[in-house]
Amino acid sequence: MIKFLLKGVLRDRSRSLFPILTVMTGVMLTVFLYSYIQGATGNFFDTSAKFSTGHVKVMSRAYAEEADQIPNDLALVGLEDLLGELKAKYPDMVWTPRIQFGGLLDIPDENGETRAQGPVMGMALDLFSPDTPEWSLLNLEGSVISGRLPENPGEILVSHGFAERLGVSAGETATLIGSTMYGSMAVANFTIAGTVKFGVTALDRGAMIADLADIQAVLDMQDAAGEILGFYDDYVFRIDASQQLAAEFNASMAEDTDEFAPVMKSLMELSALGDMMGMLEMFTAIVLIVFISAMSVVLWNAGILGSLRRFGEIGVRLAMGESKGHLYRSMITESLFIGIIGSAFGTALGLAFSYYLQYKGFNISAMMQNASLMIADVIRAKVTPVSYVIGFFPGIVATFLGAAIAGLGIYRRQTSQLIKELEV
Repeated sequence: MIKFLLKGVLRDRSRSLFPILTVMTGVMLTVFLYSYIQGATGNFFDTSAKFSTGHVKVMSRAYAEEADQIPNDLALVGLEDLLGELKAKYPDMVWTPRIQFGGLLDIPDENGETRAQGPVMGMALDLFSPDTPEWSLLNLEGSVISGRLPENPGEILVSHGFAERLGVSAGETATLIGSTMYGSMAVANFTIAGTVKFGVTALDRGAMIADLADIQAVLDMQDAAGEILGFYDDYVFRIDASQQLAAEFNASMAEDTDEFAPVMKSLMELSALGDMMGMLEMFTAIVLIVFISAMSVVLWNAGILGSLRRFGEIGVRLAMGESKGHLYRSMITESLFIGIIGSAFGTALGLAFSYYLQYKGFNISAMMQNASLMIADVIRAKVTPVSYVIGFFPGIVATFLGAAIAGLGIYRRQTSQLIKELEV
């Protein structure tokens, strides 16, 4: 019987073509949107972790309360000892200290007078330690547009767009004007080794990268840093594990009431990513519900039209003694075949578009000109194992619901009227 029904679906295009196209379109959009959301979520996590938060971040309690203001006067002190403790206690993590700072970058002319200047957002990284992870974390080698990477103390990198606005190039001198950890003015000259493009609009507008030791000296932060970022050694973020790690660390420090005692927070607690993740999960559920509902209504109407077209066939089958229940079940079985076929083709198309976006990406830099979020300019989809199966859920459920609702008309047929109906 199943073989007979499958042949009917494949051979009778008027019965199956429109429902299959409907299911295929809905499933294709479902797979593509799911993969796109996964890629966007991964983009948020990956970019924020590398440039701002790490998988976990250690700060002083006072610094953590005002972290958005980058209060370096509340920075961690005793950096070397704390870093050693973290490496010994959590050997499966990669730890790297950073200082975020702001200031004014002044470009002098040949007479030492100001030629151009602009506000700069700076990051001090450990650039010269043998085991530093910073080069690979920020992909500095692949980001250089002009000049070279820093090789000696006193050399910095400047974002390429910022350098163009200031009219400065690699090899020239730049003066950083800022404030020290204790609130006094800090002025220091640096040599621009090269310009880089991070692919993150918030940084490309005006950022500089300097060695941690140089900035510690300039800002009077000897053996101090604003934050210590921790990454899993395979650089794959683990939501539950990172939250558990932060909770265990904070529990171990609970007895220390000093406001400058270290506290650890996971990526999900920083930059409002936890709320964003919840919104994305809700959006994914809404997408599935909308597509199931919309396709069910369309397939319900298609089923009603099909029932009208097959009015005589259904009457003959009932007149021959086929029970209404068996006929109803056979129509639902047909719909499941249509759902499976449409879902298979729709999934294939959705995966094709998703893989294309995964490798080519979609540049959204034009929409991020004034953005402050740490998000890459190029959004890519991400195909996961779930992408291969998620389309079958709305595809099969929608066809089942559509056929189940439309097929209820079978039970309204009166057997006593069949001869009169067939005569007509």
